[in-house]
Parts: sequence; C-alpha cells; structure tokens
Amino acid sequence: MSVRARDCLGGRAAIAGIGATEFSKDSGRSELRLAVEAVRAALDDAGLRPADVDGLVTFTMDTSPEITVAQACGMGELSFFSRVHYGGGAACATVQQAALAIAAGVADVVVCYRAFNERSGRRFGSGVRRREPSAEGTALGWTLPFGLLTPASWVAMAAQRYLHAYGLTPEALGQVAVTARRHAAANPAAYFHGRPITLADHAASRWIAEPLRLLDCCQETDGGQALVVTSVERARDLPRPPAVIAAAAQGAGRAQEQMTSFYRDDLTGLPEVAVVARQLWRTSGLAPADIDVGILYDHFTPFVLMQLEEFGFCPPGEAAAFVTEDRLPLNTHGGQLGEAYLHGMNGIAEAVRQLRGTSVNQIPGAARTLVTAGTGVPTSGLVLTADG
Repeated sequence: MSVRARDCLGGRAAIAGIGATEFSKDSGRSELRLAVEAVRAALDDAGLRPADVDGLVTFTMDTSPEITVAQACGMGELSFFSRVHYGGGAACATVQQAALAIAAGVADVVVCYRAFNERSGRRFGSGVRRREPSAEGTALGWTLPFGLLTPASWVAMAAQRYLHAYGLTPEALGQVAVTARRHAAANPAAYFHGRPITLADHAASRWIAEPLRLLDCCQETDGGQALVVTSVERARDLPRPPAVIAAAAQGAGRAQEQMTSFYRDDLTGLPEVAVVARQLWRTSGLAPADIDVGILYDHFTPFVLMQLEEFGFCPPGEAAAFVTEDRLPLNTHGGQLGEAYLHGMNGIAEAVRQLRGTSVNQIPGAARTLVTAGTGVPTSGLVLTADG
C-alpha cells in the first residue's frame, strides 16, 4: 500500500458549475467545438467568466489541447494544466487534479472537461487499431492474437469467471441494465429517454462476447461535459450550492494492465477499485451505509457488480441481489448504459445535481454521493457531499 493514512485534500475544494452539450450519435461539429460549448455552459452555471479560469484538466485521450480550449473560450493566463491517462479511469481524477491545484494555491478556478465524437468519429467499440509502438501495445500482444480485440471481449473474460465462481448466470447482469434504463427513461437529456427495458428484453438481446449481451454494453456517444472546481469558500459565494469534494482518490492494483489484467490470482474482483475505496472511506470518514446515491461507472454491467462488492456495499457474489433489491439508488441519470457515454464525466455532473436537489430522478435528502471512474484500468473516485 502506498497510502496508509487519511489525506488532507478532503473539504478543500468544491464543484461549483456543471455544463454539457446535447448527447447524440452525430454531433455535426468538431470535438473542439463540443469542448468549448461544454466549458462555457459550466462557467455560466457557476456564474463565472472565462477570464476567471486559470487552470484546465482533461484526459490524455482528448483531442482538444488545454491551450486551444483556453484560446477558443477567451480565457487569459493559465497557471495550471494537466492531463490524466487510462481512458475512463481518468474521470474522477480530473477533479482530484483540480482540487489538488486549488488546495495548493496553484490555481483559483479549474475547469475539467472531456469532449469527443465517439459515435460518429472514432469508436472505442471497434477495437484496437494501428498505433505507435508502446509498452501498452506490447502488453496487448498477449491477448489480441487470441481474438480478444475489443473492450467487451476483455471484460467478458473477467465476467465469465465471476459468474462461474459465484454460481450465477448471465441473467444476473440484467438488473443493472434495467435500472439504468429506468432512470434514463425519465431523463430528457438521455439518449434512451422514454425507452425503459425489462429483464426479458435484456435476456433477448444478442450476444456481443459471452456472457455479455448487447444490453450489458454502454453506448457510443458524441458530446462534451465540463465541471468547474474552486475553493469551498469561493464556491459559497457563487449562484449554485457547492458540491464539496470530501475525498478524491486514484488507484492501480498489483499486476495492473488496461482491461487485460488476466494474470492476477483472482479475476472475480477489481483490485484497483479496492485501492480507491480504501482511500475514499479513510479521507471522507464515511462508510457504505452513509452514501445516499451511487454513480458507478457502467461501461459494462458486470463491473458495476464488482464495484459494489469492492466498496463494501455487499459481500462478494451478492451484488446482483443487492441491485435487484434496489438497496442503493444507482446511476440516477441513466448512466452510460442509458444517458450517454462521456467517459464518466456526465456521472460526476449527476452527483452534483443530486446534491443540489435538481436531478430528474431526485433522491430526497441526498447529501452524500459516491462517484467512480472507469474500471478494469487504473481508476479514480470521488465522494461529494452537500455543504455543511
């Protein structure tokens, strides 16, 4: 363990603004345009101007450089800019980076953003394509020749072992999809607005990579999402109630790879999530029973179940029953299965809405939310709380 004690970041910063483009399958505009629209919407929500921003954070995978976004938005000088690796695992870490900059006095207002044409442009679901030589590419050489070419096929390996170990069938994954689509059906911003599904629909959907069916896999989406982070004190003077960053953490497990960690001793869990969970609980002083809403990264349904177990909401092998019993409100925006696939950034926005009391599927009295980022890769997480 590299971190054995509570860190001092909790309560030092807050999310003060959220903004997004529409979520679509064909945006009809550049990724830079999407980024700028989302950033400006988030600043408007926070009651701030582009000139107030002195920091930007995004993903290594994003095609819109920080300085280009700053120029296109009309920002001035930047004192902080940063990028986080590992695809969807970066989502909550962008907020952590922003909070670290705020807490250290390196920046006053930091915007985190992610924008892509992931449906009309490059599609992650199409699998690995030609790339420059790298250590990561070499690691994939142990799996690609055997037909493991896409994220769905990589996750299917772990999912198959999970179901076998606990005596479950692929139907155990269905309630995760049904729950997400139920919430998406009530969300006008969701691609699947007005289109809930049943367990029978899930069971009838075609195989993608056994045991994963079509409805176990997230969407591919065009769009942008941005978040404004500043100090708690400054956020209190802005128009919206602050979502306080009670804890933020990153984690990579032993023998970690990017979605192909098949050489670990056990494939039934997500050790990187356990690293994040321990630090979030330490720093926030909270426990699973204290969480009002869970926004769990749902690129594939089985990893939602494993996350619930790694965070201690239920014992190993019991997450399917936990979801069926609706013991924790999950992905109230519809998640990436139902609202949009924005590498998890739209989930952070939903956690903020829950704390503000403005979600379309509002949980009464929601004051503590857990948000997670991409799983199967080095990952990150947040605990956000209402101010006071």
